[in-house]
Amino acid sequence: MMVINPHPFPNRIRFSLPLLNRSITTRGGGRSSCSAFNCRSVSSFISFTWDDVVQASQPDHAPNDSSDLSGFFENIKYCNRGSSEIKSEFIPLVIEDQIVGYIHNGFFYDYLRRFKDVFVFVPSDSRFGTNVTLNKTLSTPEERTRVVGRVIKSLAEEEKELIPGIRNELYPVKPSFGSPPYFSLERAAAPYFGIKPHGMSCVANLIKECEEEAGIPLSLSNQAKSVGAVSYVDVDGYRYKRDVLFCYDLELPGDFIPKNQDGEVESFKLIPVENVANVIRRTCFFKPNCSLVILDFLFRHGYIRPECLGYLDLLQSLRSGDFS
Repeated sequence: MMVINPHPFPNRIRFSLPLLNRSITTRGGGRSSCSAFNCRSVSSFISFTWDDVVQASQPDHAPNDSSDLSGFFENIKYCNRGSSEIKSEFIPLVIEDQIVGYIHNGFFYDYLRRFKDVFVFVPSDSRFGTNVTLNKTLSTPEERTRVVGRVIKSLAEEEKELIPGIRNELYPVKPSFGSPPYFSLERAAAPYFGIKPHGMSCVANLIKECEEEAGIPLSLSNQAKSVGAVSYVDVDGYRYKRDVLFCYDLELPGDFIPKNQDGEVESFKLIPVENVANVIRRTCFFKPNCSLVILDFLFRHGYIRPECLGYLDLLQSLRSGDFS
């Protein structure tokens, strides 16, 4: 069985957490218009009820689609928007001879170029080619954090819609997971610099979110098993989002009742795993990156089988992300 809590309030969607009973607790909602086998991106958020979710999950809702993987492909495709041509419009952000992110050339020329005491354009480099770096006078993480933060604040004040959602929450900027940070960046600005957010340790975050999201005590959450990771790259305008989602399995007692503690989850529902797979395949009710975590679960536990047409292509699509 899976516990899924779709959340129609986008300003509260923050973290997707895989658990299991076999169960998975995760977030839902998203910028989409939905009907069975038909999802498209729109500017407004849909509303739906648990009745809609349960109805779409039933085997007889679309009785001939049991081996149809096309809906799963659509979820992966949506999370990885942006062709190679679009990605070529981004310039590497290089700090201390390491690529830590990517900046859209339009964002640099229109907004960052004038901050010459902070950002330096390198037209040609034998190792990285054209790239952007920070002024060499900014030699410490603290200096870089302060000065780049000042730029972000200035841009946000000049153009309110440019970098929405400023929350004064900093993400460390690193070349790879586990490396020391070169500086820290406002969370809302992270996609504009193409960085991979790295915060607290995975285990610490797991324990924290288990408690906040579903009231899962430490005595249970510390039994969660690390089972891998999924990643995706989403290009949208000036934003280059590179995310890695670390996956954990946690088998919960049959009588466990999840209770949200932080006001960010509306409700929970216990749904058979096969039915959750149907919701993912047939609708856009759930947040797309949550679908990737659930897809990983479905593969690992045999709910998507090699007999399904396109099995290997789907598996390769799910596993082809950037984990650096």
